[in-house]
Amino acid sequence: MIHTVKAGEVLWSISEDYRVPISEILLANPELNPNILYVGQKIVIPGYPPTSSIPYKITIDISKRTLSLMKDNEIQRTYPVGIGRAQHPTPLGNFIIINKAPNPGGVFGTMWMSISKKHYGIHGTNDPSSIGKIVSRGCIRMFNKDVEELANIIPIGTPVLILN
Repeated sequence: MIHTVKAGEVLWSISEDYRVPISEILLANPELNPNILYVGQKIVIPGYPPTSSIPYKITIDISKRTLSLMKDNEIQRTYPVGIGRAQHPTPLGNFIIINKAPNPGGVFGTMWMSISKKHYGIHGTNDPSSIGKIVSRGCIRMFNKDVEELANIIPIGTPVLILN
């Protein structure tokens, strides 16, 4: 998987976002100077498949409060979602699904899928009335049955685009 450096990122934050030790990132990028990163720089993140090898893609439209699952660039399904409130906005940009955790419990419902932004994910909820609303701490909330369906379809490494 290739990560493109964004403004303000440093190697330790990239390492934390993908949950990959800095030492592994440096091994995969022998030419990389960990003290000098620049916007647009490409860094190999080991342990994840190339996004081009995955037929699925998730697009989350914040303004419409929807999550669309695409396969081979065709929408397969669109789900309603809850999003982050003003104090804790949902992050915008390109990410990937880095793990799945069934039955995390509590406010996370029956499924948690981390995205490559530390502390953020797509998850179920114990409050179905929150779907379609601006209520979370930045995560994407889904009905439990919907997030379980999505998690059963997509592989780790699936690209996630979150846009306004």
